[in-house]
This record gives sequence, C-alpha cells and structure tokens, in this order.
Amino acid sequence: MKLKLEISPDLAALMQAEIAAGEKAVTNAMREAGTGLKSAWRGQITGAGLGTRLGNSIRLAAYPKGGESLNAAALVWSNAPVIVGAHDTGPLIRSRNGFWLAIPTAAAGKSTRGGRITPGEWERRTGLRLRFVYRRRGPSLLVSEGRLNSKGRAVASRAKSGRGLTTVPIFLLVPQVKLRKRLDLARDAERAVDGVPRLIVAQWHG
Repeated sequence: MKLKLEISPDLAALMQAEIAAGEKAVTNAMREAGTGLKSAWRGQITGAGLGTRLGNSIRLAAYPKGGESLNAAALVWSNAPVIVGAHDTGPLIRSRNGFWLAIPTAAAGKSTRGGRITPGEWERRTGLRLRFVYRRRGPSLLVSEGRLNSKGRAVASRAKSGRGLTTVPIFLLVPQVKLRKRLDLARDAERAVDGVPRLIVAQWHG
C-alpha cells in the first residue's frame, strides 16, 4: 500500500505570507509612530512660543530606507539640540569666566546677527559708553546716558545742550539664570513608544 500525504493549503507559503505581512505592519507602524512624535514635538515647541523655525528643526528618519523589515525603526531628533535641550531641561546658566551674565533690556534692542545683543556690540553700534551701577538688592546694571527713541531704544542725543538726556538701563547683570523648563519631550516620546504595539496590531490585521 502506498500512502501520499498532502497539506493544503501550503504551510510554507502561508508562513512566508505572514512574515511579509508582519514586515509591512512593523515598518508602517514605526513610520506612523515617528511621524506622530515629530508632530508632537514640533507642536510643543511652537506652542511654547519658541517659533516655527525651532519647531522645524525636529526631523524624522525611518529605517530601512527602502523595503520593509521586522526590525524597522524610526529616529526623531533636532538639528538644534543645544537650544531644544535647554528648554527641555531648564538648566542653570552661569557665565563661563565667573563674572556676570548681561541680560539686555528693551532699550538695548536686538543684535544685527539675530538674538540677544552683547554689551560690546551695543557700544560699537550706538557709539555710547556703558557705565556699571552696583545695586545691593536686585541685579546690577549697565546704563548709558542718552535718549529713548519712538521705539523705546536708547540712542545718542542730537542736542548739543544735552537736553533730553536720561540714564537708561541697557543691561541687567546677574551671576546666573535659571532657564524655565518649557518643554517635556520625554512625555511625548514615552507615549509614542507605548503606542507602537497597538499600531503594529492595527497594521497587521487592518
């Protein structure tokens, strides 16, 4: 007697199809999780008033670049890690040389390079000299003798008589500054990681 065993459907083909479905599910789930985390981080940054430019520093890369894999991964990072990290941790900032941190007032204006202006740049730009004023209570000051223009900026007086001159605080001097924590990136990252299994199941059996 001759017996012949046939398995229908083909188990090998079914297993291969299931593996392919798994690779697609994991790859799509990781891309979706990465996209969601990138959007969440950008939303946090812009929502904290830090601007769309800093928000757009958040980038996403999905692996593998082509094809699908059970080991697929997503990487979300910032092109400005120092700035984003500072707002995420709220560090204590001290002067490098142990002296003062100069915090510009509204009368100082902004740097021509963007951002905060330094005392040296302010003196070069205005032609005015800064004078140190020590205060026992509260921050000490760098002040200048000038006038305020229509924008509230300190400028040199045009009057030869000195009429309209006033002592204007240009910089506050402090030994250190505690930066307020404005972001919680770990919160969104943990949510993204916790949601990956659900995304894989939804993609696999969707």
